[in-house]
Amino acid sequence: MAGKLILSWDIARDHEREYFEFVVREFIPGVQRLGLELTDAWATAYGNQPQIMVGAVGNSIEDVRSVLDSNDWLTLSDRLQAYVRNYKEKVVHSTGGFQF
Repeated sequence: MAGKLILSWDIARDHEREYFEFVVREFIPGVQRLGLELTDAWATAYGNQPQIMVGAVGNSIEDVRSVLDSNDWLTLSDRLQAYVRNYKEKVVHSTGGFQF
């Protein structure tokens, strides 16, 4: 069964421009290079929830966890966390639909 990585965060104040440049130029291509397929990207318009939620799918939960244990992922997520706050990641079985 496919595994899904669910990421959430809030964009840090005064870093919006740098954040968007990093996500488009490095984060998205980096996630794809590591073998995960980006499937979801959500922005919260109103309410007390994370500002951004992203989903990426791998062939299995083991494959997703292997990516998370890699040095390349640690570097990529550390770079992302320079631009965001309240970063969280969760690995679940992919149901094929929207998941929190």
